[in-house]
Amino acid sequence: MLTRAEIEDFVENGFVRVPGAVPADIADRCRAELWEATGCDPDDPTTWTEPVIRLGGFATPPFTAAANTPVLHEAFDQLVGPGRWRAPGGLGTFPVRFPSDREPGDDGWHLEASFAGESGEGRVNVRSRGRALLMLFLFSDVGPDDAPTRIRAGSHRDVPPLLADAGDEGREWFDLCGDAVPLSEGRPEVTATGRAGDVYLCHPFLVHAAQPHRGTVPRFIAQPPLEPTAPLDLDAAAPSPVVRPIRQALGRAAG
Repeated sequence: MLTRAEIEDFVENGFVRVPGAVPADIADRCRAELWEATGCDPDDPTTWTEPVIRLGGFATPPFTAAANTPVLHEAFDQLVGPGRWRAPGGLGTFPVRFPSDREPGDDGWHLEASFAGESGEGRVNVRSRGRALLMLFLFSDVGPDDAPTRIRAGSHRDVPPLLADAGDEGREWFDLCGDAVPLSEGRPEVTATGRAGDVYLCHPFLVHAAQPHRGTVPRFIAQPPLEPTAPLDLDAAAPSPVVRPIRQALGRAAG
């Protein structure tokens, strides 16, 4: 489904947009459920009193269908490898962002944690245990003013050397962000704009951030992980597009 050029762009920049990955009617049904869960009225902006409302996971039929379209399954195979990922049982979490002059308070640069340590803290290791991809599902049209997720293109290459000596235990997430974020400051910034039904498939080490909503229509996205069946195989004879930039960043043969 992804072209060779798109796969190479994912390896180089850390993300690829899959237009129309979720059919419009399914995206509309998902958005209707999300509106209901917010407790806000889509036709009454006076009910939009918070800059962001976070919703948990949804596993109703529309969300399960959205997460498992044939287009996405084929892309998962291409980026992660057949048999190397688990079909999502639903989607979550959802940061629903509303037009507001107030700062959201959650728009700092970061990468995602992927597994919990013994004390419950978020952690990340070089084999990305627990996260094969970061995914951004757009359930509303997202323009430049609609709080699109900001992405530092290529920042996934800054992270592996920070994890190389941490072993399977990895590093605590907040501490890792403290190193990865300043290291990626010179990277080009891209915004995840698109139409409802578009999906961004991102490398698990990609540095990204939210931003305030300065548009007029609330923004609905999901940002779930694609869970792997096992940690990434950094020694594979034919490394996947997710593994290749990690090996390159560590100075190992790309395969």
